[in-house]
Amino acid sequence: MKISGFTIIKDAVINDYPIVEAILSILPVVDEMIVSIGKSTDATEELIRSIPSAKIKIVHSVWDPELREGGKILAVETDKAFQHIDPASDWAFYIQADEIVHEKYHDAIRNAAGYYLNDEKVDGLLFHYLHFYGTYDYVGDSRKWYNKEVRMIRNDKSIQSFKDAQGFRRNGKRLPVKLIDAFVYHYGWVKNPYQMKQKIYNAGKLWHSDEEMNAFLKSSDFFDYNDFDSLSKFQETHPQVMQERISKKNWEINLDIHQKKFSLKNSLLYWIEKKTGKRLFSFRNYETV
Repeated sequence: MKISGFTIIKDAVINDYPIVEAILSILPVVDEMIVSIGKSTDATEELIRSIPSAKIKIVHSVWDPELREGGKILAVETDKAFQHIDPASDWAFYIQADEIVHEKYHDAIRNAAGYYLNDEKVDGLLFHYLHFYGTYDYVGDSRKWYNKEVRMIRNDKSIQSFKDAQGFRRNGKRLPVKLIDAFVYHYGWVKNPYQMKQKIYNAGKLWHSDEEMNAFLKSSDFFDYNDFDSLSKFQETHPQVMQERISKKNWEINLDIHQKKFSLKNSLLYWIEKKTGKRLFSFRNYETV
């Protein structure tokens, strides 16, 4: 069994993406790692080349700004990176620039890939998600944060990235997948408030017009982390590859996890989910089999 990893990145230094940590977090699982670097205005390529691994294969791409509506550009670039995967690979493991896999899940991931290797009914593996918010101490626990998504797919080029590269489809249809006992840790909302404001501005231009994002940038100097509906405290350990970054954190944010901002409907659905573990009436970008 051969597993290839793949990711896309552009302007990693300017936006302070934990792309090195993302790549390192799945390197022990994959046999090769495709890193597609978009034309950048910073030292992104030097950053990637600093990773000491022969598994890494760098390819280059130019992102088309005309495709930014709805984040389509991210799906196009993900598909382009997917095309570079070794035809001999059985699985393709996709990781985004702000996603990390804890080392405690490596065995479970490879075991699941092996177990379903010859099961033709399964086209992908579905991961649980944790979304960190503000600092490394808080996670979003409401319905606004997707709690599962497909991150490993068959090396079948009829499978394509969907919308803004959140998940995958084949001919527009959701993939049949198996849920596995592994989490992806999403750190995209963890930065100091000033960096967060700038990162949202830069990333937002992949979805919105320059006029819209310029208006957003002028609205304040920093991002207000108090605008959330529900959070919980993270009580476990972070991945080893994140420890150095966490040690360098230079900001403090104290958020009230008892504060809940729900409509009556969402309050009831939140209560049901916490009691039963089931998320009712949520959008699913996949079909579990």
